[in-house]
Amino acid sequence: MGTIRITKQFSFETGHALYGYDGKCRNVHGHSYKLSVTVIGNPIEDSSHVKFGMVIDFSDLKKIVKEEIVDVFDHATVFNKNTPHVELAKELSQRGHNVLLVDYQPTSEMMVIDFAEKIKARLPKNITLHSLKLQETETSYAEWFAHDN
Repeated sequence: MGTIRITKQFSFETGHALYGYDGKCRNVHGHSYKLSVTVIGNPIEDSSHVKFGMVIDFSDLKKIVKEEIVDVFDHATVFNKNTPHVELAKELSQRGHNVLLVDYQPTSEMMVIDFAEKIKARLPKNITLHSLKLQETETSYAEWFAHDN
């Protein structure tokens, strides 16, 4: 058998603000993100194995991405913890909002790098993260490819 890539798609709603940015995105706003996760590996060749013919069970990949990304970021507001937005984050948290403070500017580019590290850490040893595509709007997205990193 050959090496195969499989992709699973996810969606989630997340708010953010870009501190220091010179455009509208400096304001708190949100996106309906679409995340495509592509892994690469060889289908299981053992015909007695319950996952025979699969690179990874889509439900196993879904569990990883849901736990690491979707369940964490969905309906959360993300701020860089090293900006004055921390005061706003504290206020929102005190009012019961789901707020994430991250070590980076929460752009699609930086989020996709963060997501790649989290997903890679959870994949079985025989599966490699090939690429991620994080679509922020209908016409804008950031991509991460293992061969570039």
